[in-house]
Amino acid sequence: MDGIELLLERVSSPMLEAPAPTDQQLDVMFQAALRAPDHARLRPWRFLAVRDEAREALGELMAKVALEDQPDLSEDALARFRGMPLRAPMLVLAICPVKQHPKVPEIEQKMSLAAAVQSLLLAAYAQGVGAIWRTGALCYHPLMAKGLGLADNEQLMGFIYLGKPTGTKKKVPVLEVNQFVAEWK
Repeated sequence: MDGIELLLERVSSPMLEAPAPTDQQLDVMFQAALRAPDHARLRPWRFLAVRDEAREALGELMAKVALEDQPDLSEDALARFRGMPLRAPMLVLAICPVKQHPKVPEIEQKMSLAAAVQSLLLAAYAQGVGAIWRTGALCYHPLMAKGLGLADNEQLMGFIYLGKPTGTKKKVPVLEVNQFVAEWK
């Protein structure tokens, strides 16, 4: 697969099963992520790998966070939260350690992390690893940050689920470039 083909064909894989990526595949994904655009070389990214039993602990944390905001959650709903990290054999949590800098505002640092995640997703796809980046209220909840041991300047920006893609590859529509691009005169 050449680079252009990779860029035009990558899709998210919501249905994942074992095996998790190998250490070698992960290394390639992380190396790709670390090549993201990075104003002032702040390296505003950090990743936590979650696999094996740690996924169950993450599920307990997710349930605890959900219960804090909705104390009357049913056992079925709590079970759904506990099962979220079990949707894939491995997760990578994308964290932005925001640094104070006179020329690089917080938004640029978060955009750099997003570019790093996109590179990680592309590297996964290039190696036949299925991946999907999920966000939501759990990502941004203070109790989630505390449970993960994040520093005050760090923000969880998403859960990247990784594994072997199952089911049929979803077809993405080909968008008309002219609907999104115009000449400024």
